[in-house]
Amino acid sequence: MKAAVVTAYGAAPRYLEFPDPKPVGEHEIVVEVLAAGLHPRVRMQASGSHYTSAGSGLPLVPGIDGVGRDADGRLWYFMSLNGKYGSMAERAVIDTRHSVVLPAHIDPLTIAATLNCVIASWLALTQRITMRSGQNVLVLGATGATGRMAVQVARRLGADQVVAVGRDPERLAALPGATATALTGDAEMIARIGAEIDIVLDFLWAEPAAETMAVMVVNRADPTRPLTWVNLGEMAGSRATLPAGALRSTRLQVLGSGQGSLTGTTMTAEIPAVAAAIVDGAYAVEPDPVPLHDVEHAWSLPADSSKRIVIHRL
Repeated sequence: MKAAVVTAYGAAPRYLEFPDPKPVGEHEIVVEVLAAGLHPRVRMQASGSHYTSAGSGLPLVPGIDGVGRDADGRLWYFMSLNGKYGSMAERAVIDTRHSVVLPAHIDPLTIAATLNCVIASWLALTQRITMRSGQNVLVLGATGATGRMAVQVARRLGADQVVAVGRDPERLAALPGATATALTGDAEMIARIGAEIDIVLDFLWAEPAAETMAVMVVNRADPTRPLTWVNLGEMAGSRATLPAGALRSTRLQVLGSGQGSLTGTTMTAEIPAVAAAIVDGAYAVEPDPVPLHDVEHAWSLPADSSKRIVIHRL
């Protein structure tokens, strides 16, 4: 089959021949891949920099999820989180226990662009922690596609206040669902609007996370009010220097949400609800379709936080 193939970490995948994937378990089937999102996590996978990359080896097909069609014509949303066979190929083997049948009328491009962006914060707020209705949420890195969806997810799940923090003032101003906004690094504004935050969804980590955390901790209206900091990404870097006093002077809890801290079974169980919300129009990330044979070009396209590149065969 033809696939996007990574032959060297850090280099763009190329459109090459790759061995056909073969089902080995009773729950595995082959699907024709229709669409797969080029998420930041996929770029990290292809560069060998993601925390799950150790031991995967080269060559590999990137892609962590997608929409495929089986031999009976059913559409599936599937995750492809392990091994050398990702979703950016003509065909993929899926585990039906960790995949979900989609409505026949659904747009594969929209699902591939949107579902991964939504489910990150959905899982964080429903599985890694349990957000209560009326709590206040701050989204750090809110102007990316996944951050924008996190603002809307938090509101839909019952947040009272949702503070969006990002580096693009125009995109911040246009964010639906945000009750307040602040520029990344604006200590004065973050101190004021972050004083009564209950949950932080952090897509940046590194220096922005450390700086924001320090400002928020010092300016808590009530130091005994719990503050749960959930890391979901590392767009600003993989390491952060946290102030030790922050962990002792307030009721601060730091945890992560992602592959490993969440099981495949847990993630799969939430997909139908997220897919239904997308079908109903509650969430939408505009797809930027690129044919599979142009995957090398897709890797060179500048990131557009208002869209998500989708590799497709439609």
